[in-house]
Amino acid sequence: MNPKVDFFFNKAKQWQKEFEKLRAIALETELVEDLKWGCPCYTYEGKNIFLIHGFKEYCALLFFKGALMKDPENILIQQTENVQAARQIRFTNLRQIVDLEKVIKSYMFEAVEVEESGVKVEMKKTKEFEIPEEFQKKLDENSELKKAFEALTQGRQRAYLLYFSSAKQSKTRESRIEKCIPEIFNGKGLND
Repeated sequence: MNPKVDFFFNKAKQWQKEFEKLRAIALETELVEDLKWGCPCYTYEGKNIFLIHGFKEYCALLFFKGALMKDPENILIQQTENVQAARQIRFTNLRQIVDLEKVIKSYMFEAVEVEESGVKVEMKKTKEFEIPEEFQKKLDENSELKKAFEALTQGRQRAYLLYFSSAKQSKTRESRIEKCIPEIFNGKGLND
């Protein structure tokens, strides 16, 4: 038990009992408990294995390499189509966690085995991501912008492409692109 993680559990207004039960199960694995991204994260030899987090509709265990796990119970969920490696087990009440305790623990141990194996998730390359037509038009019109975008790291490029394409309306995509152009020219990523 890591005392710096206590604040997460103490501040929880929703899912408090569920979080506490998930923490108790996680601590039985003897993984190292840490606080990352404001959430309890459990690591093995310095590598992230899973974390506990909550949303309005559910709380969850997120396995960082969940895409590589076997999932015999068919309970791992891909959050969105753009999430490549991580998978969640979602809960909407304490009873679900209690009923699945043995399964949850077995998934935790399998996640460690996946990490120990050294296998990596094959990630999509940046060129495989769709470029929204509004951004492609800007790149075609402005060779300096194209050069600046291509000079960004692959991760920064992907973040921009996902951010631009996640907007449902063309007007919103255009607005996002306009706001980000100065950052792209400065060699900065979306969250830098």
